[in-house]
Amino acid sequence: MAGLSVLRLTAAVGVLGALAGCDDFKDHSQKSVTPAEVATAARPVTLAASSASAAPVLAPPPANVALSDANLPPAGLAIDQAVPTTAQPAARPASYDPVLIRAEVLLDRAGFSPGAIDGRDGENLHRALKAFAAAHGLASTGALDAAVWQALSQDAAPVMQSYVISADDEAGPFIGAIPKDYRAMAKLPALGFTDPRQELAERFHMDPKLLVALNPGADLTQAGGRLLVVAPRSGPRDFQAARLEVDKTNEQVRAYGADGKLLAVYPASVGSSERPAPSGVFAVAAVAPRPAYYYDPSRLTFTPQGAKGKLKIAPGPNNPVGSTWIALTVPTYGIHGAPDPVLIGKRQSHGCVRLTNWDVVELGKAVKKGVSVAFVGQDAPTGAKT
Repeated sequence: MAGLSVLRLTAAVGVLGALAGCDDFKDHSQKSVTPAEVATAARPVTLAASSASAAPVLAPPPANVALSDANLPPAGLAIDQAVPTTAQPAARPASYDPVLIRAEVLLDRAGFSPGAIDGRDGENLHRALKAFAAAHGLASTGALDAAVWQALSQDAAPVMQSYVISADDEAGPFIGAIPKDYRAMAKLPALGFTDPRQELAERFHMDPKLLVALNPGADLTQAGGRLLVVAPRSGPRDFQAARLEVDKTNEQVRAYGADGKLLAVYPASVGSSERPAPSGVFAVAAVAPRPAYYYDPSRLTFTPQGAKGKLKIAPGPNNPVGSTWIALTVPTYGIHGAPDPVLIGKRQSHGCVRLTNWDVVELGKAVKKGVSVAFVGQDAPTGAKT
């Protein structure tokens, strides 16, 4: 698997990676570009005003619609059959809610990413549900109500699957615990996955804790073992975005087509009141898959632990900017991945826009130089969020 190999950059991507020194502006009063300077699409479409005709492009369901994997254990079958109910819920696992796992997988496949699938209630899930409802012409406060569930469950394909660990999954190289000191991090030849658990969880868009909870006692380091995992979208969906909207208030990135249709919604960590993201309309300057991270204290206003002077940190999923860097037409700012997808939408950034690695890979394939990027709303208050 390419993500487990030592990552190499082409010369062109290496240059783009040099832009990945993400931080806030030293002067926050940045000037937006004019409409003539970006490839603008139609006027912004407010999610609350969207209609069913503006629903996102949906990935086709798998061929085995409504047929659960014959190898699923009872826990997997229970999740595939889970439905919301107003009755007192029956006993369920303490670490996850089967209904919420199913809802999160369906949202992921529909283009309304809930972030890392964890089977637990939270803001990322509520915001994804609200966006899905609005795009389908439904009133919603972010709750999983009957109308939203009926629309969401039109995708009748199973949300769980059985997966056999392969030799490639165990090949690594894995890097173990990631140093917090940036000087130590810069000495690593690649910022690969820490262990098979992290690699497998990211492949299936899962919180590692859910992977373990669904497979109690399983040895994730042994090829040939069978695991119960979710069935999210199988890879980046194929669409072209004409305009992006970064919502600082709702901590989301939304992608629109040239016709104004909503194509994708992603949870995001977007700046803070202490290190705010910009406001205004900018544009995509370049896209760099598997970027190196360059720290230059002369350009940035924060100092990571152990950083003294310029540093280069090798590519990889645990690189500070993750799997993809989408540079913007504003110095040191971009949309990028993150080494810990579980924290997206729950911890603040240094002003940049962080997505899960799988979401930013999809978005990176959907944009090109010149695509308009509008920052709207207000930065979150300083401090960790839950």
